[in-house]
Amino acid sequence: MTKGQDEIVAQAQTPLPAPDAKDGAVRQDPHLWWEAVDRVLLELSEKAALETVVGLCVDGTSGTILVSDAAGEPLASARMYNDRSAVAAGERIDRVAAVDSMARGTGGSLARLLTLLEEVGDGKVAYALHQADWIAARLTGRFGRSDFNNCLKLGFDVAAERWPDWMSALGFDLSLLPRVAAPGTPLTVLLPAMARRYGLPPDCQVVHGTTDGNAAFLAAGAFEPGTAVTSLGSTLTLKLVSAAPVFAPDYGVYSHKLLGHWLAGGASNTGGAAIACHFSVAEIERLTPALRPEEPTGLEYYPLPSPGERFPVADPQKAPVETPRPEDDAIFLQGLLEGIAGIERDAYARLAELGATPLRQVLTVGGGAANAAWTQIRARVLGVPVTAAANTEAAYGAARLARFGCEGGA
Repeated sequence: MTKGQDEIVAQAQTPLPAPDAKDGAVRQDPHLWWEAVDRVLLELSEKAALETVVGLCVDGTSGTILVSDAAGEPLASARMYNDRSAVAAGERIDRVAAVDSMARGTGGSLARLLTLLEEVGDGKVAYALHQADWIAARLTGRFGRSDFNNCLKLGFDVAAERWPDWMSALGFDLSLLPRVAAPGTPLTVLLPAMARRYGLPPDCQVVHGTTDGNAAFLAAGAFEPGTAVTSLGSTLTLKLVSAAPVFAPDYGVYSHKLLGHWLAGGASNTGGAAIACHFSVAEIERLTPALRPEEPTGLEYYPLPSPGERFPVADPQKAPVETPRPEDDAIFLQGLLEGIAGIERDAYARLAELGATPLRQVLTVGGGAANAAWTQIRARVLGVPVTAAANTEAAYGAARLARFGCEGGA
């Protein structure tokens, strides 16, 4: 990106092999990440003059973690964000963790870290690092550093900006935990060898990174209180910029701190998967022109692909409501879309009820963003402007965060 602007100068991407998955354990060799980063940076150096780049930022999958020695060399395969095998470790955490901590259970990186420490032995480990931390450290030589966003699921208390006292009850060496700073704040400059390899300037600044989800949010648009991003994929996920944090574990709601604001989010089980139970993509495309977005069907549906809901209501037994079904398939489809829009409305209302900033506008990402009729339905139901996000790539958001940090805006 150019200084003060968000214009894309060049971009590149490369595939990663699928992680190894077995019996709930999902693992990957971190060296594969570095090989991918190297390929992308070399390709970018062929597409653009990188000597004008002033900053870099790395985002990574939330909750993916590894352990390394003092030189930063991984001591085992990383435990990926969707690894759910650390059941015993999760139970240990639940016995001591604060009730609103995102490190509880097997969904956070703390349980994966405890399992890795058991696997390789406490005494061999110098650093616990998330995916983004390790890549940034390879670029700079500065290991043992992380950010508010990646460390949230490791147990970091972002409101107090410190590691909480309850972590000492887990019995591992807390010095392994990284020093934590706000996303976008300067980390250090590139290693000279890295700058030479990729044609980057020797004073190119690397800033503290973020998670892939937060980077995607930054890619979508303005970062102002009341602005939200809804992802219409197989499930319905949303993030809202709030003046105050919101933590409600029963609903899976938590808040990241980013650019001086709080980013509150939650996820419902409704979404594209619920629609796919009734219509194929081709059928949706065929029926969409017959929808009448400004004329409510009056159907009070709660579409779900199977029983169970987590947000805006927490009910593992909640049954889908998709009857009565009209004879006209277009009306039925519109009823389903209205039902999902109603859940989205209630989700943002729940966030406000919990103390978040009221909704003012929604930017949309995911496959559903391309359906203009659905967008009109959602705008009617939500009562705020709803538009498709111009950009959705996490890499674009990370580039924006690097620019903000280098220009003093982080």
